[in-house]
Amino acid sequence: MITLVIWQSTLAGLATVVGALIVIAFGRPGERLLAVLLGFAGGVMTSVVVLDLIPSALDYGSVLATIAGFILGLIFMLTLDIIISFLPGNSSSDYVSDSSRLLKMGYLIAAGIALHDLPEGIAIAVGYSAKESLGLLIALSIGLHNIPEGMATAAPLVMGNMTRRGIILICLIISIFTPIGACLGLLLTAISGHFICILLALAGGAMAFIVKNELIPESYRRHPNYARLGFLWGIMLILLLGLMHH
Repeated sequence: MITLVIWQSTLAGLATVVGALIVIAFGRPGERLLAVLLGFAGGVMTSVVVLDLIPSALDYGSVLATIAGFILGLIFMLTLDIIISFLPGNSSSDYVSDSSRLLKMGYLIAAGIALHDLPEGIAIAVGYSAKESLGLLIALSIGLHNIPEGMATAAPLVMGNMTRRGIILICLIISIFTPIGACLGLLLTAISGHFICILLALAGGAMAFIVKNELIPESYRRHPNYARLGFLWGIMLILLLGLMHH
């Protein structure tokens, strides 16, 4: 079972790279397409937080542990946001400022998704520990929503003029976190469910921060109506995947 868990969690993680390749293949997205992509990722992440991460965290631990993990996730991303703001390369010119802001958003999304992928890997392992078919369903659903997450990571990086090789490398690094999480999940299922609770809630806080501070404002700045459309599609996708679970 261990080999199966690691193999499938690796494939689910690599779906992030597939999303990035889609964006790279079609070139630099237009304003409306970027608004849809970012809005879509916002809808996906919001739904995952509300319908998946927080309820799952509550299943594995107490309300207090879930709240603590969620707040830690917010603090983690706020700290990361501040650190990235001080990175060299920022300029007062409008063009570079716009490029730097997009790169910063791409880095934040990448970090948040990587953090998110740890508990996703754990979820695959936990699912397999409960029932093999459940583990497979979780791996499939994670793989599916990792594609738009890869697109959400690549889109601002492409707009920020990062090289294709750099974008693919970042997404490859992100993809590694899913099998790492799966290995961690196999270990934690033998110890305690409280670790899983905190990790799930922490990922929820990180995702909530990214949606509120990065994805929604940036997608609305590109095109409000297309941003709303993308957000709605993102929610519908996760609801559809939820129905597939049942």
